[in-house]
Amino acid sequence: MYKNCKVIAFDADDTLWVNETYFRDAEKEFSKILSKYETINKIDQELFKIEIKNLELYGYGIKGFMLSMIECALKLSNYKISQYELDKILILGKKMLNKPVELLDGVEEVLEKLHKKYKLIVATKGDLLDQERKLEKSGLLKYFHHIEVMSEKKEEDYKKLIKHLDINPNQLLMIGNSLKSDVLPLLKIGASAIHVPFHITWSYEKVSANETKNSDFHSLNHIKDVLKLL
Repeated sequence: MYKNCKVIAFDADDTLWVNETYFRDAEKEFSKILSKYETINKIDQELFKIEIKNLELYGYGIKGFMLSMIECALKLSNYKISQYELDKILILGKKMLNKPVELLDGVEEVLEKLHKKYKLIVATKGDLLDQERKLEKSGLLKYFHHIEVMSEKKEEDYKKLIKHLDINPNQLLMIGNSLKSDVLPLLKIGASAIHVPFHITWSYEKVSANETKNSDFHSLNHIKDVLKLL
């Protein structure tokens, strides 16, 4: 299945290191800050709606999330939120940006073995500065030939990446935790993909069983199981 593979692309957040957990923790803290203005359920729903609406403007990442939290706070408080509370939201975002990079179990072992046989790259969404910071902190840069921070992960985006890498689609294998971003678009353009789910998935990245029906890809319980396939 992977006999033509020359380049292996890894997603970063929740594939190489912990990410979504920090967003969930921040959402809980954000709900506490706004608890006198609305119910937790309403706060969660409104924040998600604002995040999705703002993706086109801010893209993915913590900074866009911070701006969406501030917008949500202003709206739900009917613009009565205090400067002190807004400052708490900013501090919450800065704490996220300063979180240590926690590698997922087995990641470095897999990269150590694969980089001797394949060209490894990172193909991830998010804020460029933040992703570069995390890669630097991770200690994993030595394994990667190329880093691609993408604004989106759709079919056209992967086609551009393949053209940049000067390879055929069937020579690319993508490994990631998101079916929507790391698996389905690759299969549609003739590349391969391996799904390694994280225990938390952002609602925006979830897909229905019908969307994955008849899709040919491996879904693994642990990233180290990749070594059994390659």
